[in-house]
This record gives sequence, structure tokens and C-alpha cells, in this order.
Amino acid sequence: MCGIVGYIGKKEARDILLEGLARLEYRGYDSAGIAVYNDEEIVLVKNKGRLKALKEKIFQNLKLNNLAFKGKLGIGHTRWATHGVPCDINAHPHIDKHGKFAIVHNGIIENFGELKEKLLKEGFKFTSDTDSEVVAHMLAFYWTKDLFSTVRKVISFLKGAFALGIISSYEPDKLIAVRMSCPLVIGIGRDENFIASDIPAILKYTNKIIILEDNDIAVIKRNNLNIFSAKDGKEIYRNIITINWSIEEAEKGGFKHFMLKEINEQPKAIRDTILPYIKEKKVDLSSVVNLSKTYIQNLKNIHIVACGTAYHAGLVGKNILENFLRIPVEVDIASEYRYRQPILSSNTLVIIISQSGETADTLAALREAKKKGARILVITNVFGSSAAREADDVILTMAGPEIAVASTKAYTSQLAVLYLLGLYFAQELRTLEKSILEKIVENLVNLPAKIDQILKEQETYKEVAFLISKYKNLFFLGRGLDYAVALEASLKLKEISYIHSQAYAAGELKHGTLALVEEGFPILAILTQSSLYDKMLSNIQEVKARGAYVIGFVMQKEEGLEKYFDKVFMLPKTLDLLSPILAIVPLQLLAYYTCVLKGFDVDKPRNLAKSVTVE
Repeated sequence: MCGIVGYIGKKEARDILLEGLARLEYRGYDSAGIAVYNDEEIVLVKNKGRLKALKEKIFQNLKLNNLAFKGKLGIGHTRWATHGVPCDINAHPHIDKHGKFAIVHNGIIENFGELKEKLLKEGFKFTSDTDSEVVAHMLAFYWTKDLFSTVRKVISFLKGAFALGIISSYEPDKLIAVRMSCPLVIGIGRDENFIASDIPAILKYTNKIIILEDNDIAVIKRNNLNIFSAKDGKEIYRNIITINWSIEEAEKGGFKHFMLKEINEQPKAIRDTILPYIKEKKVDLSSVVNLSKTYIQNLKNIHIVACGTAYHAGLVGKNILENFLRIPVEVDIASEYRYRQPILSSNTLVIIISQSGETADTLAALREAKKKGARILVITNVFGSSAAREADDVILTMAGPEIAVASTKAYTSQLAVLYLLGLYFAQELRTLEKSILEKIVENLVNLPAKIDQILKEQETYKEVAFLISKYKNLFFLGRGLDYAVALEASLKLKEISYIHSQAYAAGELKHGTLALVEEGFPILAILTQSSLYDKMLSNIQEVKARGAYVIGFVMQKEEGLEKYFDKVFMLPKTLDLLSPILAIVPLQLLAYYTCVLKGFDVDKPRNLAKSVTVE
């Protein structure tokens, strides 16, 4: 993953591809490349690093061979590494051994390992470490002398979520687009057509767009296109829409801000993060971690180390891991960890959580723990980051680039990985009954659909945001896992709306904090834990008796609930232990709309940076 562009028409494909990729730079990437058919063969150039380096490489080659990159058909890609380190060879596009097929790919081919093994036995040689290259070789292996039928056959073997752009020198009048749960659009021009993973890449050239749906295969020519179902091969119709956004608006996918876009991307980010590791209601992380059953059995303790939002994910992780494994888990703020002389041994697993993998405090903690003999497991969103390179094991969150400073989809993806890890360990140690494990996995897989339910009702949070925007101080309350959610919700509100908010474990109110509650004081209370439900309602009565204005976020509906709250929001039902992923979404939206009402810069709050690379 990250960005796809394709062109067929009368103009120089090279220039359009480079322009389109430049429009996708906001998404983040570590390498880029293009492939063009030049009336004789497919020519390919790709490069680690920025587009500037790719352009220099292309135009240096042009001096040596003036025709090399001239052609009216081509595909391009900016890559965010998942399988294989960022380098020239792992960059896209990928071609088969005879150079007859070129492909670009977003997403994950979950079963690429078994497909690659089969192709190796057939004599195919692989040059990259990617899952994507297998598609190019499969096209060559299954070639039927018809590009559409070959593509359809090949994708029938692929498992996962992916989008593909494909060209072939066998049929150079066609550009093929495939969507399987990863975004892909077609741009319709005059004597030319385009494909892209996101609208901004092609908006300069056309505002007539077809948004492909899952299981669509588009056969695109210069003057026409046809869309077929991958399932039965029958032709289908998709509406053409007219885009009236500016380029800047289009980069945000039609959303006003990146933060709102990223909140809405959470179902996909969680789905992409968990599905590669779930098979038949079991979790299998053996492809990414090398933690033997013996090692897990001998674990004495686990330390989770992180900063900010990632630290809040760690607090949820502590609860989950201790609950599942009955092993002591400590959670530390990374900037404090190494200064407290932590007690570590070879039987300590240190879990490092960092969106960027470059957070200075977190890296310092990682190195200290490694020096003292602990095993390091990193949860990060960036393959090839410093944390990922220095770890013993790495689990990637598949959130994709997160542009807004306030983390949303990276946080919920980190939570998803912690659940996977807990379930995987529990399977190995047999600390949970099989039926319970399967129930948790089943409910975890269903979370993205339940987040979609919340997102469909996001307009309802504007009224409460208007109320909150008038205050200078407020509290978030929760118990158990809800307290961890309250901490993250409070941070979200503080960092973008600049309202002072504090999160409290509700039972602590009577130990001093209750003195601050007065008539009209706003309190946001989170209630998702059934075992703590009555206790939490009792705490809410305490603040209501002192005049607080209480807004509830509740999962358990019961008669008379309204009397405890001035405003209440019902969350979709899930298992109590999975509720943190659901409960944070409306609170992210609340922070977002409050910031908008106050007129502040949502994506770039004052004094803050996305990646903290100094200690």
C-alpha cells in the first residue's frame, strides 16, 4: 500500500503518473515507481525515497534513451512498506520474469506465502520480499491469451483485501483495475481514462468518477470501459459521479479535515489489521512473531512502554493480558521508564507501542530494556522504522498514514493488535476455554461493522460539542477499562480544543476531586463494564446531587436510565472487554466537533508535532 495511479489515452503516461503520485504524497510513502508501455515493451523505473529521486532517475535515463519512458499506457505507485523493507527492489510496480505483465497493488495478499511456494516449484524466481510480486508471476503462469479472463482466474486464488492496477504488453490497449475491499476509482476523460486509489490523483484531469465496489474488475480502454463481477464474470453498471471538490478537499476524501477522514477510516484500519491473522476463529501470529510456546510459558512478567495515546492503548493492553494470561503486566510512560531502573530479565517481554516507530523517549526505553536482556516486541504503524528494526518481533498496525496530529485510527489499531496478542498467548497457554476464545474472536471481527453504526450517527454529537465548547473545564469518568477510555478521550479534547479536561477513575471522586463539582459542571461518563455498572451509577448520582451536567456513553440499556443523565448516547453492544475500541469513537467525534466550533486548526494543534523525535 499506499497510492495507485494508472493512465490510458493519447498523452504521455509518464507525466500524468508522476503528477498523480505527487497528489498522493500527503498519504505518506517510502518508495515510488512507474511502469510504461512504450509501443515495444513495458519499461519500469522505481526508487526508494521521495518522488524527487524517482523523477531524477527517470530523466537521467531519458538522456541515455530518449524513447525509454514514452508511452500512452502506464501505472504508478507510492509504497508504504508492509512486506519487505523500503528499497528499490521492493518498490512497485512489479513485473513477471518475461516483462509481459506489470502490476501495482494496495492491501495485503494473505495467502501469498503458499502461492509463492507453488510458483517457486514451477521455476519462477522472485526478486522482492513483497506479497505483491506473486500477482505478476501468477498472471504469467495462468496466461490464457485473454487478459480479462486471466486476471479473473488469478484473483480467484487471492485471499485478503487488495486493489490492483494491471497492464500487459500482450494487450496494450487495456488497463485493468480490480477492487477487493481496498479503495479504487476510475476517472473518465475525453479519449483518455484513469485509475487511482484516491480522487486527488486524477482530479486535475477529470471530475467524472466511478467508484468501484468490492469484487469489481474494470477493463479500461482509451475510449470506453466495461466493469464486470469477479464472481460470475457478468458485466455490471456503476454510476458516474461528478466531483465538485477542490484538490485540497479531495486529498481529504471529501472530509473537511484529515482527522475526520481518519476517524471514518477506522473500520477499514481495524479490519486490515486483524483479518490477516484470524483463521477459523483462531489467531495465528506465527508469521510475524517468533515467540515459542516454551518462551511464553516461561514469561515472568510483561512491560508495556509507550507515550501519550499509545500509553493509553497500553493501559487497555495491561487489563487484557492480565485477564487472559494471569501474568503480571506493568505499563510505563516511556520518558519515565529507564529512569526508574526497571527490573528486567530474559523472561520479561517488553512491548513497545509507537505509531511512528521513531518516538525518541520510546526508542530510548527500548534500547535500555534490550541492553538489560529483555525481549522486545514492537507494535507500530511504520515498517522499517527505528523501533521496528531494533525489535526482536514486530506487529504492524495496518492503519495506513495518519496525517492529523491527534491520533485516532492508529490508536484503535493498536488496541486491535493488543487483543490479537492476548488471544494468541491465551491459545498457546490454554488459559481460556476454546469456546470463550472463539466468542472473543468472533466479536472482534464484528467490531468494524459496529463502528460503522456509530459513524452513521455522528451528526448527533454536534449538539453536545456546542455545549462543551462553552466550558473551560470538565471531567471524564470511568471505571476499569472505561477509565483507560476516559484518559484517551480527555487527551483528544485537550490536544485539539484546548479545553482543560481531566479523566478520573470514578471511585476516586470522593477522595478530593468532588470538591470541584458545582452547578452545571460538565461530566462525561463512560459505562460499558457490566460488573461495574451499579457502582458507576452510584458515582454518577454523587455528582448529579452536586449539580453536575452529566453526559453518558452507555452500552447497557435499561428502564429509567435517563434519570441518571442529562444526555445519554447508546453504544452498539459488544463484549465488555472489547468495548474500548467502540467507546472511544464517539468521544473522538466529540473532540473533533468541539474543536471545529471553537475555530481551531484540527489537524495541526498548537505546540504539537505528529512524531516526537527529541527527548
